Amino acid sequence: MTVYDQMVAESGARVLFFSRVAAVEKVADETVDAIIVANKSGLVAFKAKVFIDATGDGDLAAWAGASFKRGDDSGVVQSSSLCFSFANVDSYNYNLTGPSLHTSNKNSPVYKAIESGKYPLIDKHFNSNFIGPDVVQFNAGHLDNVDSTDPWATTQAMMVGRQIAGQYLEAMKDVQPKTFGSAFLVKTASLLGVRDSRRIEGDYTFTVEDWKERRTFEDEIGRNCYYIDVHKPGHKETRYKKGESHGIPYRCLTPKGLKNVLTAGRCISTDEEAFGSLRVMPPCLVTGEAAGMAAVHAIKQARNDVHKIDTDYLRKRLKEEGQYLL
Repeated sequence: MTVYDQMVAESGARVLFFSRVAAVEKVADETVDAIIVANKSGLVAFKAKVFIDATGDGDLAAWAGASFKRGDDSGVVQSSSLCFSFANVDSYNYNLTGPSLHTSNKNSPVYKAIESGKYPLIDKHFNSNFIGPDVVQFNAGHLDNVDSTDPWATTQAMMVGRQIAGQYLEAMKDVQPKTFGSAFLVKTASLLGVRDSRRIEGDYTFTVEDWKERRTFEDEIGRNCYYIDVHKPGHKETRYKKGESHGIPYRCLTPKGLKNVLTAGRCISTDEEAFGSLRVMPPCLVTGEAAGMAAVHAIKQARNDVHKIDTDYLRKRLKEEGQYLL
């Protein structure tokens, strides 16, 4: 992580940790003038010519008045997860059995633990991998329909998530004693793994049909090939073949009704199904880089209007920085 800190410092950017957006101030119907940030100094206002909402939940854009959708037509969102790690795992035996600890392996011993009924909190979402000597990280367990914009709901989910981690440890000791017999829970994630929240309505909404048709766009700012990964009961995975991909339109990053705000990450404009593909880390990296570069161009070229930048020039600059584009 020190590499990232060094890169940011060398860029000239100023970093402020331990701070959260608390409110948004507008000077006109479509222009955000400042954000109010809460931290140990109290409430602090930050002004900017262009703002990028990378909050995940789309807080800035939503509080500024942008329209958004959440979950499916009934408002039900994908399940969240709280990742956790076990230490003192027997490395030799894990290397022999670790690949079996994955949802896709129908003969996994985890299924036996689920069927036993002894561990009511564990479920059929689980995978694991080494993250260090004798330390195994688990992405496992589902917390259903958690509203990540509700602090009471996320607090409860964190507490249940830690209970889930404890039950997985008991289950692993039971079904793989040679591997996990002496293991212990060394950490749970500091933040809840939220998969689904607000999707801010942009000038273009990327749809599942766009995904299925592998569509290319004149204003695309990157490519994506991740499968449609929706964490809901009964949903079937849909995947591309090797070498296939689709474009991500810049217009998915430009909220309707806001002149000087961009979105990046999982709050960009998609429908619920396509969101299952675009919510994950690689597309988030793509939209983050594009939003940062677009903000600069909006200031220099378009009087802070993110809807009026020259997307051909943006694409040219992204290519120069190594972004993969057709």
